[in-house]
Amino acid sequence: MREDIRAALDRDPAARSAWEVFFLYPGLHALWCHRVANFFYRHKCYFTARLISQVNRFFTQIEIHPGATIGRRFFIDHGAGVVIGETSEIGDDVLMYQGVVLGGTTLAKKKRHPTICNNVVIGSRAIVLGAITIGEGARIGSGSVVIKSVPPGASVVGVPGRIVEEHREARIDLDHNRLPDPVAEAISLVLAEQDKLEARIRKLEDASGICAPADDLKPLESKIKHEFDDSHNT
Repeated sequence: MREDIRAALDRDPAARSAWEVFFLYPGLHALWCHRVANFFYRHKCYFTARLISQVNRFFTQIEIHPGATIGRRFFIDHGAGVVIGETSEIGDDVLMYQGVVLGGTTLAKKKRHPTICNNVVIGSRAIVLGAITIGEGARIGSGSVVIKSVPPGASVVGVPGRIVEEHREARIDLDHNRLPDPVAEAISLVLAEQDKLEARIRKLEDASGICAPADDLKPLESKIKHEFDDSHNT
């Protein structure tokens, strides 16, 4: 418990003291209750395990199946809406935000939930589905839906999740809001290519003496470009 409290103090800048974390952090309460439920589950006391899990869910708004395997220094920040399925496996030093779902994709009674390796960060409302593996040090962007395994050190964003960065150093950080946006980058490339084509067309029109009508869409195009430039700079 002391180790869990230290992990919360290290990863949440809003935490002021160990006493505050001990009494007021539902992510820790959910983890501690899960360890009790998991003890009964491993000893085949399934009803007792599920009962503790349901009480845990009622008070913390975090649903962790008692069969899930969770490593050391696991921290759920804020926590409401988190769902962790029965065959999920979570390594050490994993950081997870509110609304995350580790879900299954089959009705078969086998391994059907994700394996999360050490030092992974999973952003808020991200969904990870199936018996896939999220490699050590990976980052899952907020709102992403991941349905394929992710290599160690990679960053994933989008629906479905796409790898946008690889081979990062395996460490916990809070910069999961600074992930690349491949869709915005693709649109920016299209707009840049359009500018080049328009410039070539204007040269041909000037050389041919053609007077082209004014482009009514230019103000809207400029606004869109400005928005994409802002998104890249933030």
